[in-house]
Amino acid sequence: MIKIKNIIFVIFFYSIMISPSLSYLDPGSSSIILQAIISMIAAVGTTIGIYWKKFKEFFSKLFKKKSKN
Repeated sequence: MIKIKNIIFVIFFYSIMISPSLSYLDPGSSSIILQAIISMIAAVGTTIGIYWKKFKEFFSKLFKKKSKN
């Protein structure tokens, strides 16, 4: 069984070993990140819209069947 002391030691060890990456983000990179965020929002909105329509259709059919009986 893993002990808490071992977990703390591993986290402490890895945090000491972190070094800076010295990377550079140019303006093109930020526009790609912005495009990715906007496309994710659009995809989530579309998915919710499609399943919301199916959800409403299912329950409208269900209630129509109950009202006929």
